[in-house]
Amino acid sequence: MKLKWLSLALIAVAGFSVAGLWLLPRRPSAKDLESASPASKPPRIRPDYRDIVIPPNIAPLNFCIEEPGEQFFVRLRAHQGPPIEVFSRSGDIEIPLRAWHRLLAANRGKTLSCDVYVRQPEGHWRRYQTVTSEIADEEIDSHIAYRLLNPDSMYYRDIGVYQRHLETYDESVVLQGRSYKEGCVNCHTFLNYDPENMFIGVRSRVYGNATLLVRDGHVSSIGTHFGHTAWHPSGRVAAFSRFDIRLFFHTARVQTRDAIEFDSLLGYYRLDTETLKTATPIADKKELETHPTWSPDGRYLYFASAPKLWTDKNTFPPERYAEVKYDLKRVSYDVDTDKWGTVETVLSAERTGRSILTPRISPDGRFLLFSMCDYGCFALYQPNSDLYLMDLETGDYRKLECNSPFAESWHAWSSNGRWIIFSSKRPSGMFTRLYFCHVDQGGNASKPFVLPQRDPRHYDAFVKLYNVPEFITGPIRTPTAGLVRAVRDPDRIEVDAITGATPQGPSPGL
Repeated sequence: MKLKWLSLALIAVAGFSVAGLWLLPRRPSAKDLESASPASKPPRIRPDYRDIVIPPNIAPLNFCIEEPGEQFFVRLRAHQGPPIEVFSRSGDIEIPLRAWHRLLAANRGKTLSCDVYVRQPEGHWRRYQTVTSEIADEEIDSHIAYRLLNPDSMYYRDIGVYQRHLETYDESVVLQGRSYKEGCVNCHTFLNYDPENMFIGVRSRVYGNATLLVRDGHVSSIGTHFGHTAWHPSGRVAAFSRFDIRLFFHTARVQTRDAIEFDSLLGYYRLDTETLKTATPIADKKELETHPTWSPDGRYLYFASAPKLWTDKNTFPPERYAEVKYDLKRVSYDVDTDKWGTVETVLSAERTGRSILTPRISPDGRFLLFSMCDYGCFALYQPNSDLYLMDLETGDYRKLECNSPFAESWHAWSSNGRWIIFSSKRPSGMFTRLYFCHVDQGGNASKPFVLPQRDPRHYDAFVKLYNVPEFITGPIRTPTAGLVRAVRDPDRIEVDAITGATPQGPSPGL
């Protein structure tokens, strides 16, 4: 009798097991795929990685399929090498890292095709129109550095500089303001894309304001805070803006925050003599100078400059703040003699009708990338802020193809001049994300794509803001602990203060 019951039990268990296996989702067979009914449209995927130009060394562009269905199957294929196949029950497509890199490396300059299949509730599969993108010949720099901050960062609160390995998803802290009593971290910049040579500005109510200087991995602290900073290509000089930023609020528009530089000028730091200096061409008391950048040959300093339309230091915001429009200017400089030339206007606000900001020149010196908005110098707070490109050989400029209805700002070139990165408030208008696009030899920009994440739904719940992205050619190896010690260390490189714009308080979440 016991044997009989045992046999029945085993049969029952086997039956349940078979039934369970039968009910478990399974990958589609070749027959399923061949018999799939064709859809008359491409699949909806998010992030939108359709019709883009892909760096051959970028991390996998994971995405989620936003089509109704019970199971999902994706095949990635190109001219050379075996395809990559991913099966999912949720619609989240996570692409294997090594297989992805092998496929892209074998197909530089060729097309990447993505076939998407979705199993319908009735049991049959549907095949959507193939999604294609181009794999570029040119690589992107392996790392970027950027700021992360909260949307409410009016004050020193949870602000940090981070780095990200673009070939994987590895992110790490460079310096976090929480390490020194809710300090502010901003205005990081690198010498010729070198992660071993950089400036980082810091503010702290406890330890004071300073600029950290990293030279070949060695950290020192300069006893004043630089603003937006730009290394001279020689590494001997750094130009910076000194400004009095003030934040205020609107009551009747979507973007309620706004900011102006109530006063500003440019200065420069000579690393060989450890001296802080300024000069009349870049520190006119009737002008507001900001956003410096050097030409790749080091012969010119480009910057934004606007006439100061107020003298009353007590009324804020000034009555004419919305009339301030910045011109794009440049001035020659001889690093050997420390002599400045005469200021030239490269592009005037009178000509464009808009405020011209944040000039950045391609490494080959051919193109100048900049942003324009209606007024002022805080493009991030203006939804109509867009990116433009000027051909420095002809002086012609045009609006880039990569813009959106939302604010674009904080942009940078890759070291080979074929990629740009910028912050954008698309698609919500609320949170800034980092986007990349390819720029060809003629200055044409491809459709942008967002910084890829391991979790394709990462941005759904991520409420921090990205800004001030910079490309670097490798990881920042300077230990965070060493940077924090330099912030806290009272022993600093003492410099004589330059007169002019003096910061009145913390910088807003720019």
